[in-house]
Amino acid sequence: MTKLQHHYFDLPDVRLHAVRAGDEAGETLMFLHGFPEHWYGWHRQLDFFAAAGYDVVAPDQRGYNLSSKPKVVKAYTLDKLTGDIVRLISQLGKEQVVLVGHDWGGMVAWTLAMHFPHLLRKLVILNIPHPAIMQEHLRKNPKQMLRSWYAAFFQLPLLPEQAAQAFDFKALSQAMTGTSRPHTFSEEDLAIYKEGWQQPNALTSMINWYRAFRHNPLDLSSTIEVPTLMIWGKEDTALGAEMAEPSIAFCPKGRLVFLDEATHWLHHEQPDRVNQEILTFLRNS
Repeated sequence: MTKLQHHYFDLPDVRLHAVRAGDEAGETLMFLHGFPEHWYGWHRQLDFFAAAGYDVVAPDQRGYNLSSKPKVVKAYTLDKLTGDIVRLISQLGKEQVVLVGHDWGGMVAWTLAMHFPHLLRKLVILNIPHPAIMQEHLRKNPKQMLRSWYAAFFQLPLLPEQAAQAFDFKALSQAMTGTSRPHTFSEEDLAIYKEGWQQPNALTSMINWYRAFRHNPLDLSSTIEVPTLMIWGKEDTALGAEMAEPSIAFCPKGRLVFLDEATHWLHHEQPDRVNQEILTFLRNS
């Protein structure tokens, strides 16, 4: 196992916890987790890329685990979430990074690539469509509307938090184990995630990402000029694979790789394949 260092970064309105490993003088890869994970969701990538000589950083994004948890919903709009990562890159003293995002972390990564492309050398997206495609399918695709039922449920006050916490976080655990391939998440993995879910105000803050999406003030329709790799597990039950090709069409320098047997949790299920695809992409200038 690679030695992991825990850091705290004080930004103007939040404090972010992040895990860092590898050679800090090397090229920086920043990994952005999705719901309901935190930095630990990338542990198989942190080990691999640190051993390959990269500087790897995986923050707990605002609202998650050991990072700050503002109380108001509008503290979780995409401009705030993206601004955190912009400032974090600055605090690392890096002019550019390679940004890797999964699920909601991928939504932040897409947004940063649109509005702050000068900060990215390359972009890697795992199982999250371009925001414009996501919005279009949520309006017009009945299958995707049905798949995203939980996002509507999360708009309710209090009830989603109560449901998530009930029976030792059974619903959150099931959201991962029930939508992934068998034995993807061990009891040890779930115990580590539960530590994050148990943090004060964590559940409300995590769910507030969904509640705040309707308040987004940013244009999310832009093309992506940064070289982009999208890896998509075709067995994702929450996000339809039909959104992948229209998404990569927004990327003139984009490449799409489908993993036929992987689900939404592809970087856990096929870490060797995912890591190798990313490494090849990084080394091809």
